[in-house]
Amino acid sequence: SVVALLVLVVALASWLALALLPRAPVNRLCIAPNNKTGFLCDDRVTCAPASSVCDSISNCRNGEDEQEQLCGDLPHSLPEHLVFYCRSPRSWVYADQRCNGMNDCGDCSDETGSLSACPPCGPDWWSCSPVHYEFCSCIPRRLCRDGIQHCLGWSDEFLC
Repeated sequence: SVVALLVLVVALASWLALALLPRAPVNRLCIAPNNKTGFLCDDRVTCAPASSVCDSISNCRNGEDEQEQLCGDLPHSLPEHLVFYCRSPRSWVYADQRCNGMNDCGDCSDETGSLSACPPCGPDWWSCSPVHYEFCSCIPRRLCRDGIQHCLGWSDEFLC
């Protein structure tokens, strides 16, 4: 019985030592279904879009995308790959909002300029600069000739 107790104590001590060893940080970078930067869940299969992290809706089976240590001090508590810092020093957006055609930063720094490194307007977009409202340098072609001015020079109504 002393031997069994000794084996039990050694096994418990070994388990405790392994549990307390520092673990390497988990790489959470993945490509989400929208073909943008995402957050890899613990199951190592599910990739949640960046903008769905810390939105009070669990996208991971174990809820790791909503944990306090991840969401407690936004954006500083988020992994670097999930954050895009706007030109304005205190403004940021989720990385998957960069180059999405929308003026998420409020100053278009997430869509234009060297910070964003966005490609030119795609085939489903009309290029005009500057634009009105929520867009920066391109508008969706579906807004062309809709009777509403989206481009400053009205090119969306006459040329598009």
